[in-house]
Amino acid sequence: MNVSTGGRRSRTRGATTALVCAIALFPGPSFADPGDPGSQNGKSIEDIRDELDGLYHEAEIATEAYNGANEKATKQEKRLASLRKDLTRAEKRVESLRDLAGAAARTQYRGGDLAATGIQLLLGDHPEQALDEASQARQAMRGVANVAETQEAARKELDGQTDAADKELQKLEKSRADKAASKEKIEKKIAAAERIEAGLEKEQTRRLEQLEKERAQEAEDKWTGPSGGGGGGDGGSTGPGPGDGGGTPVSGAAGKAVDFAMAQIGKPYVWGAVGPSSYDCSGLTSAAWAAAGRPIPRTSQAQWAGLSRVSLSSARPGDLIIYYSGATHVGMYIGGGQMVHAPRPGRSVTTAPVAIMPVLGVVRPGA
Repeated sequence: MNVSTGGRRSRTRGATTALVCAIALFPGPSFADPGDPGSQNGKSIEDIRDELDGLYHEAEIATEAYNGANEKATKQEKRLASLRKDLTRAEKRVESLRDLAGAAARTQYRGGDLAATGIQLLLGDHPEQALDEASQARQAMRGVANVAETQEAARKELDGQTDAADKELQKLEKSRADKAASKEKIEKKIAAAERIEAGLEKEQTRRLEQLEKERAQEAEDKWTGPSGGGGGGDGGSTGPGPGDGGGTPVSGAAGKAVDFAMAQIGKPYVWGAVGPSSYDCSGLTSAAWAAAGRPIPRTSQAQWAGLSRVSLSSARPGDLIIYYSGATHVGMYIGGGQMVHAPRPGRSVTTAPVAIMPVLGVVRPGA
């Protein structure tokens, strides 16, 4: 899908330079203390908005912590399963060596003193049996010499596998505890925000919706307004803001990722979700790039830490816009100063101006 068509293509370089200035000038939400919400009587609608923003932002921080702990737990569960298989094999090997040692000792005992073999050959009724027993005895003696050493090595291997499995289990239990703590925090923050919203009068609800529209329009205006000096949200880039690829249609893996993300518009935000019916912010971006055949890390923090960073001025459709100093939100750039993202609980996947939140930087999957 060519997301860089129409009016976006006709924007001049001078117009697009405004995003860098916009990111620097556009204020992020001034979060109120996200404690238990009290009565909203006497609070301005702006105060209520800031309190809701704070609660939902805290919930998103906890969501990314939950996602990170969940990723660790999943990897550790796989590692533990593999270690347990290795442990089972090591236990079977030790048992087999124990049986072999016993068999070798019995064979040696039956063979007796090899010096007596000559007498058995001379006087015995079955010299061929004596030869067979002598051969078995010699083999047993050679085997016994190695069995003890091999058994010791196998026991050390078994002990090592056991220790590794124990340590991995401790890590798994820690990740599960972190996951549970983050889940509890998410649910508390969302419940607090929902109580506030449920207690609003119709006029307050209408005014909140109007404030959100005004915020989005302000971000849009700052993108398309006159350009000015200042650095971009990536910590020092100057010059034009993200472009639309110079009018070049979005293609390849980036095009597939953008197509996928745009096709999810209208699906609800659900924390911890990676589709196909709902998403959280990093669940959407990771699912989109996986659909494009380029798997990327699951969380916004891991995406920021693990993917190639590019300047804001060179962002192109398919790149990921990382928000807030803690890299706790992410959206996918689609061109023309717009991104697609899963905003927060109670909302659905939608498009929004890039400058709607404080930008930390831009990363490019597959670069």
